[in-house]
Amino acid sequence: MKRLDLIFSERELEEILDTLEKAEVPGYTVMKHATGRGPERVVTEDMEFTGLGSNVHVIIFCEHDFIDKVRENIQSILSYYGGVAYISEATGMF
Repeated sequence: MKRLDLIFSERELEEILDTLEKAEVPGYTVMKHATGRGPERVVTEDMEFTGLGSNVHVIIFCEHDFIDKVRENIQSILSYYGGVAYISEATGMF
């Protein structure tokens, strides 16, 4: 089992979710308003009324064969708009 973590601007959320649906991932979790500090700059809070600048964190648990499908489709989006993607091993607790 793999865990895929995506962190990117919330304005790209719908496009990323469409891509995940096309890759037929079994499911995902979306956490809006992700903030933190990156290696190059501080990620600031979003503007309260517009949401501009807010990040989102999407977590996907899937088998390895889904990773290649997702990678092909989201690489261009993250390369153009910015964002990060990490793959790690996941073992169920029960």
